[in-house]
Amino acid sequence: MSEKDTISIQLVREALLQSCAPGAATEEVLNKVGIDPALLDTADARVPATAYARLWRLLARRGDDEFFGMDQRKLKSGSLEFLCRCSMVQSNLAAGLTSGLSFLSLMLERMSAQLVRQQSLAEIVLLEDDEDPRRAFTYFTYWMIVHGVACWLAGRRIPILAIELRCPAPDFCDDYRVMFSENLRFDRPRTRMIFSADCLDLPIKRSAEELKRFLAHAPANILVKYRDPESLASRIKHDLRQLPAEHWPETEALAQQLCMSASTLRRRLAEEGQTYQGLKDSVRKELAIVWLAEPAISFAEIATRLGFADASSFYKAFRKWSGSNPGHYRSLILNEAS
Repeated sequence: MSEKDTISIQLVREALLQSCAPGAATEEVLNKVGIDPALLDTADARVPATAYARLWRLLARRGDDEFFGMDQRKLKSGSLEFLCRCSMVQSNLAAGLTSGLSFLSLMLERMSAQLVRQQSLAEIVLLEDDEDPRRAFTYFTYWMIVHGVACWLAGRRIPILAIELRCPAPDFCDDYRVMFSENLRFDRPRTRMIFSADCLDLPIKRSAEELKRFLAHAPANILVKYRDPESLASRIKHDLRQLPAEHWPETEALAQQLCMSASTLRRRLAEEGQTYQGLKDSVRKELAIVWLAEPAISFAEIATRLGFADASSFYKAFRKWSGSNPGHYRSLILNEAS
């Protein structure tokens, strides 16, 4: 499929699991939203994000539940609109998120959550009991709603530093890594989403007309574009991950390796909305947040692995990438008892 805005057929199967009877009922629903039912038998099939959004809306309308029947209580039709309305009247994102999370905690039986601010980091923590964890799709659907609304309220995409989940890793994670973060951690003591606390101070300035437009395109507008693994940027990032940072090529050398001129390399990356420096920073950040979760790896060693002259340079870079210093990030990640 040439269309970049696509969703794995695996997510279609997950959406149908508790909200639609198998067999003829499933085929009728899929045909109605423009998804070929035969794709359910193709492991690596993808469908347009717009078709997945139509499926979401149809299932929500038929079951009067915008949460795919995954909680004992229904998230009744109109809940997303009410969530936005009660959040958009707040002064800043912190207050908006607190309001929205309170609403969802009242509506859903087992998805109560709270916003916690700890110095330069913020986390949204699901307050789960000791029952068995939910399936990954349930958690990620919740995060899709919360994060999507938060980004709309703030008027910008809010980078996620990490998502931890109590459940085991599902068989497929590619779409979840694209939608949320490369740093997904499973089988953790709690379920939470971690991001820079700087975002919480962003003002909310949304009008009724803007809400109308947002809802008209939801949920398609909160489904992140699928990143083509064959894109030039994806190939370059893959190659960078295989090399020590000190062996990463400069622009001219990289262009030569790819059998193109440096100007062509810059142009092609620009067409994908990327720069080579941005790709290097992205890989450094991915590696840093993984290594910071390993207490045996010192800051100095991480700095060396990432190609920084010293730990101080790494500190400054990580602060620029994430809004947090690495020491605070590590303490939050490793503090499993709190």
